[in-house]
Amino acid sequence: MAAAADEAWCRETFPQVMELVSPRLPQRDTCALLSISPWCHRALTANPKLWEVLDLHEMKKAGERLISALSLARYCHLKVLNLEFAQDIDDCHFLHLKEMGAILLEELKFLNLNACQRISDKGIEAVTSLCPNLRALSIYWIVGLTDASIEHTVKNCKKIIDLNLSGCKNISDRGIHLVADNYQGLQKLDITRCIKLTDEALQEVLQKCSALESLNLYALSSFTDKAYTKIGNLTRLTFLDLCGAQNLTDDGLTCISRCGSLTYLNLTWCVRVTDVGVVAIAQGCRSLELLSLFGILGVTNTCLEALSKSCSNSLTTLDVNGCTGIKVRK
Repeated sequence: MAAAADEAWCRETFPQVMELVSPRLPQRDTCALLSISPWCHRALTANPKLWEVLDLHEMKKAGERLISALSLARYCHLKVLNLEFAQDIDDCHFLHLKEMGAILLEELKFLNLNACQRISDKGIEAVTSLCPNLRALSIYWIVGLTDASIEHTVKNCKKIIDLNLSGCKNISDRGIHLVADNYQGLQKLDITRCIKLTDEALQEVLQKCSALESLNLYALSSFTDKAYTKIGNLTRLTFLDLCGAQNLTDDGLTCISRCGSLTYLNLTWCVRVTDVGVVAIAQGCRSLELLSLFGILGVTNTCLEALSKSCSNSLTTLDVNGCTGIKVRK
């Protein structure tokens, strides 16, 4: 009887417990559970929800692991692939997957290739060809990529709504024009430190991608009010980072104040801004939760009074470090 009970526990109870616990574990631990017993292996591999994410970030030999994992049937419903900082990933791994023919990641929605520096335009062409229904692509700090990568992406992935190009310093206006023309339903765009971009390209994005909810323009000092004024047309915008926008003036900020849904606004080192622009923001963006005025010398207690009147119910974070015009009242 005891032996039969032990076998029942091994065959049924233990795998059921592991199936309940494993969704709360890191994927690496879930994979380790596969080797505990044949019954546990069978129970876990039969649960498709456990294999919708493949997380290889910062892992060694991630390219080999990727090819090995995608050859397994349990990853046929993969939705999220994270290769962030997997430094040994390169073009050959994606080209190999493409040449295998049988692998098509039709259900993949999110692909994170952040800082995979050994990937070139050729690798982007190969990997995007495998995931036609991709919704979010993050290629932060792959500095060797050019407009060709954008061309491959818009050709192969028609449904992108979240695009992170942060640090891709060789992306030019041509690439951003492709984004504007092909992703008019775009909701999130990060072009931090894409230093080759001009007002013309940003204007086109702002005109055609009117559904934007998040826009990151961090460390882009070359844009002017010619482009910034068009941000005011983004009625759904909730997140805007303009840190280092040295050419932003009160006129541009007043136009931005039409974005009434804004909850996050970073104006750090926007050195030409004064009380006039911040008061306009206070009056127009009454849902603000975070506002950074760090390093702006042209603001005074006047803008604080306006924020107090209009945003006191929502504002939880206000950074005025370095704002020497703001005085502590005794």
